Amino acid sequence: MNEHPLTIRDAQIGDLPALLALYQSSGLDGPGNADLARLEQAWQQIQALPLARVRLAETAGHLVGTLTLFILPMLSHQGTPSAVVESVGVAADLQGQGVGRALMQDAVDLAAAAGCYKLALSSNLRRTEAHAFYEKLGFEQHGKSFQIELKP
Repeated sequence: MNEHPLTIRDAQIGDLPALLALYQSSGLDGPGNADLARLEQAWQQIQALPLARVRLAETAGHLVGTLTLFILPMLSHQGTPSAVVESVGVAADLQGQGVGRALMQDAVDLAAAAGCYKLALSSNLRRTEAHAFYEKLGFEQHGKSFQIELKP
């Protein structure tokens, strides 16, 4: 990767097949769970949200990382928006080489430019390496995250 520059850009619909492969190679989705039609439907829903962006990192024409950034309007905090990062993934063979760092810095910059008072993310308790990565970037553990599994 060092010989080719890393670029970060917004995803386009034509990126979906490569994005689906990246979700699997990065461990975000399990192998064999490829459903391009469902991904296209989710893409259309995300595109309908004016403050949501799927960001891609690429080098030498290859997709190597991604995240989704949501800017959320808030009524609390005097109407100051908040940001949430989801679906952070880096190709397995490039983890630890700065792709995730560049993507997260891009998200921080975009959230700051939108006037957000915070950028939040959640990470599974088992992902201790990811926790160390986020802490190196300046993120601090805050509060406690809760979820309930919903059956579609």
